[in-house]
Amino acid sequence: MTRSHGHADVADLGQSVRYYTTLLGIEPTVRKDDYAKWMLEDPGVNFAISACGRLPGVDHSGIQGEEPAALAEITARLHASEVATHEETDAHCCYARSDKTWSTVPSGIRWESFHTHGDITTDGLDTAPDQHRQSGGCNTSPIKAASGCNG
Repeated sequence: MTRSHGHADVADLGQSVRYYTTLLGIEPTVRKDDYAKWMLEDPGVNFAISACGRLPGVDHSGIQGEEPAALAEITARLHASEVATHEETDAHCCYARSDKTWSTVPSGIRWESFHTHGDITTDGLDTAPDQHRQSGGCNTSPIKAASGCNG
């Protein structure tokens, strides 16, 4: 099974959590000082927000594979279509440990395909290429040069 994923940067996390909790009808599954995530079953969506000091807006879209095989299938399709990818194994990001395959659509929107296999106690460090993100910062990676969190 896979689920749709979206991540947005917000200016006021508390206000945004109240809004999305009302809109979605459930409390966040994960709630931190700078991050919140809702795991919806119907429709199957993983929606996350972060308050990282970047300009508010959509950060990236994605597909979450519930099993490692789902991520492997998505990654194989991307490789077969010769889309440029950046793969991460055991990435520590958004209070989770995940394997990921990042790609960027021709219009510049970043896509995160991933399988999460554990939780961590900090936002973590992600190494996704980041030429389209605004400056700010919840975490720092060698590629992003302090550009912030990923979700």
